[in-house]
Amino acid sequence: MNELAGKHIVLGLTGGIACYKAAELCRALIKEGATVQVVMTAAAQQFITPVTLQALSGRTVYDSQWDARPVNGVGNNMPHINLSREADAILIAPCSADFMAKLLHGRADDLLSLLCLARPLDKVALLIAPAMNREMWAHPATQRNVARLRADGATVFEVGSGDQACGETGDGRMLEPQELLEEVIAFFQPKTLTGQQVLVTAGPTYEAIDPVRGITNLSSGKMGFAIARAAREAGAAVTLVAGPVSLATPRGVRRIDVRSARDMLQAVQEHAPAATVFIATAAVADWRPASAAEQKIKKDGSGKTPELSFVENPDILATLAQSPRGRSRALYCVGFAAESHDLLAHTQAKRQRKEVPLLVGNIGPATFGQDDNALLLVDELGATELARASKLSLARQLIANIANRIGARG
Repeated sequence: MNELAGKHIVLGLTGGIACYKAAELCRALIKEGATVQVVMTAAAQQFITPVTLQALSGRTVYDSQWDARPVNGVGNNMPHINLSREADAILIAPCSADFMAKLLHGRADDLLSLLCLARPLDKVALLIAPAMNREMWAHPATQRNVARLRADGATVFEVGSGDQACGETGDGRMLEPQELLEEVIAFFQPKTLTGQQVLVTAGPTYEAIDPVRGITNLSSGKMGFAIARAAREAGAAVTLVAGPVSLATPRGVRRIDVRSARDMLQAVQEHAPAATVFIATAAVADWRPASAAEQKIKKDGSGKTPELSFVENPDILATLAQSPRGRSRALYCVGFAAESHDLLAHTQAKRQRKEVPLLVGNIGPATFGQDDNALLLVDELGATELARASKLSLARQLIANIANRIGARG
């Protein structure tokens, strides 16, 4: 997917060692379909050359408010006006502490600050990726400036933490290019779940037989993680309860790692009271061994197999859906059904059994571990197919569908 197709980004660079990350960020934005116009301050050019950014963006780099070169065929010697008018956003990455202070006070003594001040506020977003030493970031003046910029309508991204060029360690690093790309993509997604608290489960559960063996399944967690990302993109506060998977946490999502079905139920019950939407994507093991051996069960050469007895695991989705908040729809519950055959019939039956307003069916063997999927949305009125697509694309469609449902409910 070209996530930023049709978007035009003015990428502003201010002085800081993080300018080296802007080269990769520029490439990443373009790979996602955006056009990028680079504007640099004089201080930024101490760290990276305009030639580098011109080669990567395919466009002339601008660095002076006195630049008389035509912009998009307009030669009125007003680059601070012309460069901003076709933009969807001005992204300043890196943005120094000094430049944030300049923005806060409306100072405009170079091209980039002029651009920010002259941009049409209702059409051109201002996105800021801070980068500075940890003490500079923690300083009360910087924190006041960040709060005021956000209050004025700018989007100020969080900072990273780790080793800094000065040799110190702490908060203040500019986010990595891929992290910033994800933030920019998220910014442009419709905010259909603003104010909602979304709780998502994802991945398999693992039920121990002994210290080295257990019962699990082939769920990769990719669909649930995509849903968590899509819900956060839509403006929700998202808590993700994840079984044992090796996936990166979507940006801005709170993650809780669990192992067994009972662990997952406990985590879900702890966070359900604050949630308004619950999406049970996890492939929870239906049964677990009645008791797990304390030591590895070893074969002794006799050919005799160990006898295992099983007990049923708690039904996490039904527990929440049939709770007072679930029944009243104060907690809107959405379930998933991973089937191997007869998808419609099994999904319809499971929806009625779990007593949920919406159940999403898919064929497990066709999607476990894959990056794409096809979904069947089943409610009391019938079924709707979502054709095979990337899991993130389907997650966004599902989130939009849920937003419509809870909007109609409200």
